[in-house]
Amino acid sequence: MRRASPVRQTELVDAALQIIATQGIAALSTRSLATAVGLSSGAIFRHFASLAALLDAVVARVEVVLDQTFPPDALEPLERLAAFIEARASAVGGQRGIARLMLSDQFSLALPPGGSERLAACVRKTRGFVERCLTDAQASGRVRRDIPVASLAPIVMGTVQMLALAPGSPRPRERDRRAVVAGLLTLLGALDAAPSPQRRTP
Repeated sequence: MRRASPVRQTELVDAALQIIATQGIAALSTRSLATAVGLSSGAIFRHFASLAALLDAVVARVEVVLDQTFPPDALEPLERLAAFIEARASAVGGQRGIARLMLSDQFSLALPPGGSERLAACVRKTRGFVERCLTDAQASGRVRRDIPVASLAPIVMGTVQMLALAPGSPRPRERDRRAVVAGLLTLLGALDAAPSPQRRTP
């Protein structure tokens, strides 16, 4: 049964991300894609005019996936940050090709014109979101003020990256993610909000 083009396009984009994740972008070709989805090489071009058009759709998928990980602004800053870390780590962990595209200059250079800039814009948007959460949390006294937000943001983003790429089955990863997020929020917590140590009476 022939599948509708939008369905095939989604399958091809997913297959492209899987190939990028496991073999690198150099392995991405019409032949490898056709093998992954069970089509002939020529059939690929019924759904995408060229490999560049497919890569453009891959970038669009990355943008959609990442945008869906931003929680509502109505949440309290640290709840917003925690929800983001878990959602982003889960989304990128489920599509590891996204991380390879975002983190490798080599992969970015292989993208069609504008693709690299669109991915860079995703990184800027993510950093802006993290910095706003931290700034709001500092203003409310929930995050330490002795370290600038610009220095705290990369720690948060690095934690997301580590959680997304951590090995293991989904269920242990989810448990580990929650423990790491809780630990990170504790480390970010305002120093003056921590309980003072109890003195022992002689």
